[in-house]
Amino acid sequence: MKKNILVVDDSALMRRAICDIINTSNEYEAKDTCRDGLEAYEKIKNSRYDAVLLDINMPRMNGLELLQKLQKENIRATVIVVSSLTKEDAKITIQAMEYGAIDFMTKPENIIEAKGMKFRADLTAILDSVLNHAKPKTAAVPGAIKTAVSAAAGAQAAATRTQAAAKAKTVTKKAPTGSNKLVALACSTGGPKSLQSVIPYLEKNMDAPMVLVQHMPVGFTRSMAERLNELSRVKVKEAEENDILQKGCVYVAPGGFHLEVVAAPGGMHKIHLSDAPAIGGLRPCANVMYKSLKKSAYDQIVCVVLTGMGADGTEGIRELNRVKPIYVIAQDEPTCVVYGMPKAIAETGLVDEVVPLTNVSKSIINQVGVK
Repeated sequence: MKKNILVVDDSALMRRAICDIINTSNEYEAKDTCRDGLEAYEKIKNSRYDAVLLDINMPRMNGLELLQKLQKENIRATVIVVSSLTKEDAKITIQAMEYGAIDFMTKPENIIEAKGMKFRADLTAILDSVLNHAKPKTAAVPGAIKTAVSAAAGAQAAATRTQAAAKAKTVTKKAPTGSNKLVALACSTGGPKSLQSVIPYLEKNMDAPMVLVQHMPVGFTRSMAERLNELSRVKVKEAEENDILQKGCVYVAPGGFHLEVVAAPGGMHKIHLSDAPAIGGLRPCANVMYKSLKKSAYDQIVCVVLTGMGADGTEGIRELNRVKPIYVIAQDEPTCVVYGMPKAIAETGLVDEVVPLTNVSKSIINQVGVK
């Protein structure tokens, strides 16, 4: 059975182009279209859709206003932002994800581009990513605002947590004798929103720096870092070449660059940004970050893996584990948007803790302490 998609855009030509792409697929169907957020609100409230493709700049009720209304009324929807504003104003895109959108892509500037192969491939890829790898979500049904999670789903989630927890490390390592620690976090699909449940809850005097890879294009990571900094007690910044790592500071890998941690004078460590080719389509790539830490002088590295498609980070953590003391925290399946990256690392047997998203910050502080 095909998955139902709602297309929301004020341009009739763009709606048609997007619907044509969706309807040529064997997996998806453009079930309905809307010209603005007001129409979309009524549709989402009274029907079930597997995903909503949402423009931002629309009359009557724009995309941000719709997302806010859905969030306020606790109406669940899997929303992917498809808007030219994703390129023009990254801050608006970050705001959209803060209001509940789980991913985004840039809308073509004209109908010729909309009918091109690149947009077709990008749109299909993002639908595949979100709908074929995300865990099933309970959606609003006609006339319902809140929905319940079934007992069977709860039992399955509990079993998953138990199985993952049972795969604790089998290799016993000596506990680190020093207190020079680093946190290295990786996330992808669903990450920008999920990070707001982690970074703002870290202690201001966290006794370690953090390096962070979130898969995002050029320009978006700076807006994400600035927003996290506004919300947090720790300092959050987009990483720059030669930044000296300081405790209580989070360094976000900039879109378009791999982030590496290298030695600096005086026993310190600094950031090196590399424009080496993308790995598996990813730049930044979490594996590059983790592998760079093999030569670091940190006594222990706390590796954190949050929601995301694929397995980025797993290979790097495997290699790091061979030469450095590590402690691995993975987000649990029920709280992930896409249970891909955390699942991949859990299956290695290297995970020390499998925790819900809201417990991640506590687990980090428990490991690194405060000054």
